[in-house]
Parts: sequence; C-alpha cells; structure tokens
Amino acid sequence: MYVRSHPLLFALLAATRGRPVRRLGGTLLVHGEAAYREALTRLPLDRTAAGTTGGAARAALSGSTDPDAGGGGVLFDQDGSGHRADRRDLAEELGAAGVAQLRTAWQPLLARGLAPLVRGAEVDVVALARELSGAVVCRLLGSDADPAAVATAAAAAAAASVRTHLPGPPRPGARASAARTAHALQQLLAPAPAPATDAPFAGRPARIASGRPPGGPAIGESQAPPGESAAALPPSGDAAESGGRRAAAGRPSRSGTDPALAAMVAVAAVNTTVAALPRAVAWCADAGLWDQAADPVLRPRLVDELLRVTAASPLLPRAAAADGTVGGCPVRGGDRLLLVTRHAAQAHRRDPDALAPADPARAHLVFGAGPHACPGARLARAQLADALAALAPYRPVVSRARVDRRAALPGWRVLTVKAAS
Repeated sequence: MYVRSHPLLFALLAATRGRPVRRLGGTLLVHGEAAYREALTRLPLDRTAAGTTGGAARAALSGSTDPDAGGGGVLFDQDGSGHRADRRDLAEELGAAGVAQLRTAWQPLLARGLAPLVRGAEVDVVALARELSGAVVCRLLGSDADPAAVATAAAAAAAASVRTHLPGPPRPGARASAARTAHALQQLLAPAPAPATDAPFAGRPARIASGRPPGGPAIGESQAPPGESAAALPPSGDAAESGGRRAAAGRPSRSGTDPALAAMVAVAAVNTTVAALPRAVAWCADAGLWDQAADPVLRPRLVDELLRVTAASPLLPRAAAADGTVGGCPVRGGDRLLLVTRHAAQAHRRDPDALAPADPARAHLVFGAGPHACPGARLARAQLADALAALAPYRPVVSRARVDRRAALPGWRVLTVKAAS
C-alpha cells in the first residue's frame, strides 16, 4: 500500500533502511529505533523550517513562514512556554475523562455505520472513519459545523499543504491552494458570535477553556458509562449540533492563533484516523486477527500492535537547529532529517500479534517521543479498540480496496468490507 500510494519515496526508504542513519547530501534518513528517539529528544530542532511539519503547518494555517511573525503557533511549530500551555490545554481534553466523553460522539456512529453488515451488505470503512473523525473533532472543539464537511475540509487542507512541500520544482498554484483550503477549514470551524454577557473569552472553543463539551458534563463530573450515554444521543452530526451552538469561543492565549490551532487539531485528528483505522481493519481481515480483536484481554495489545505497524504518520520531516549527532552520524545545523517512523517501530520486520507484542516503548514511537509526542495517543487507542470490538463479531473480509494517491498520509481511498459468510 505504501509503494502504491507514494512509489518513489517509499522505494527509496526501503532501499536505505539497512543502516540506522544514512546521509544523502544535506539530508539524513533516520531508520533506527535509538537514532529516531535521539533525534526527537536530544537534537535541537528548528520547528518552523520550510519542509518540516511545523513549517508546513505555520505556512498553511497561520499564513506566515516567518517564525517571528505574530501568533502563538499551532503546536507543531512551537517550543517553550507557548507549546507547553497549548499542549497542556489539549492534553486535558484528551485525558481519560475527556476521551470517555468523546466516545459518546463516535459509538452511535459505529453502531449505525456497521448495521449494514447484519443484512449482508458492504460497508466502506474509509467513509466510516471520516464520519467518526469529523464528529470527534466537532465535539472536541465545541463546533456546530457539519462533521462530514469538517472531515472533508481537513483532508483537503492537509493534502494541499503537503503538495507545497514536496521535493522538486514549485507546483503552480500549490501555495494558493494550500492557503485557500486552510482558510476554508478555519472558517468552517469558526464559532458563532457569542453573547456579550458572561461569555468565555474570545478565541478558543469553550470545551478547551472549561473542560465541558457542548451539552455535556464538565470533566470530573459524574456521568453515565459510555455505552449507556451513547444510546441517548441523536445519530450522526446531531450529537455535536445539539449543543454546539451553545459553545462560545474560549480564552485568547495569543492574538490571532486560536483559529489556526483549532484547524491544526482538526487536520491532525481527521487525517490520522482516516489513514490508520481502515488500514488496521484491512490487516485484521488479511491476517485473520478477528479472534484477537474479539478477546477483551488481547484487544488492547492488538490495538497497540496495529497502530505500530500501520504508523499513520510513517515519516516525520524535521530540520536541525544546531550541530549534533544522531545515531553516531554528525549533524550540521540546517540539515534535513527524514525520521522513518515505521522502520523505527519495526513495522517492516514484525507483523502485529497480540500474543507476542513488541515492547511498549517501541510501539509508542508511532506517536513520537519527548515533549512533542502526540497528545492524542489515548484517543487513537480508544477509537480503534471500539471499532475492532464492533467489527469482530462479523469477521469482515475485504471486498474492494483502492489506494488514495492524493491524501496527505498513506491510506485507502475506498476499503469496503462485508461479513464473512
């Protein structure tokens, strides 16, 4: 699937993975587990350099490639106190209590989306993942936008941004397309004007400011178990819509950055879910892992294993901010680093197996390492675990698969499954 989606890039990575680190001119390809971790935790990195995740995010969502421009950044391009503050806010929303509340947004959609399997019909897992991710983003951000529209806009923004940073000559219209799609996503997520009285501060969704989802309890308040509360929610986007209009904007941390930060959360959540979940389902079907998925004891281990081998973000582009070493290889300030996540996690060597799982620290590398590790790991695990639990009774088989060659992350454009006969 990797080679079919991005043939030249992944063929090059496969050909060079014999060494932990390999230099090609001013670029280092980092494949080894220890070297990957060292690059993320010990080497000073330039978070705003062109061609990096942070640089692409800032250029597309903040409208500037200047690291000294106004605005507080969008997580990927931040360091220091600003990064810690925004990450702390997001981590609170994605902790155990926050994820338990977010489950009430996706569980009804799972039940409804998989219902066709009962009558022998097919289900497109990619479309289902898109719907789940859009609903979760709207609930997390307190947005009353249509979840399907948010998911579509987030995918378009990510794909357009990636095209502006591909190697080779500039692509005509690529930067304009990236700016246009990013603006469209921000406009879609923009909160409705809030009343002037007793409203939270402007600039950030109320959920992030108060720990309270639209129409839901504050984090730490008592609530029904996820399975019970889910049944009371209206289907599809109605769950977010029922209370989203009551969500006002949250506090302003730094002028002009919060719309970009909300869009960054949407881009990350949607694109990783739409890439990883269908691929995990396909792997279970192809490798006959549904017995492990059906076992409540083995399922959490299988989830970690599937996330390890699918590695939704298989490649992390970074830039060195100062001289150093990675895996014993000298690094100069300004050097480019391509950190190959799937190789560091041994996805190319070890297939997923809940009975003999990889070391947890190695498996967690798919979420990064150090202070910039992905804060959504708990959410990703919970969502995939629920999807596998819901699918396992049907023992689905893949009936049609089509690679998405335009998406920001390697994945399927279509993946239809049906219950095993």
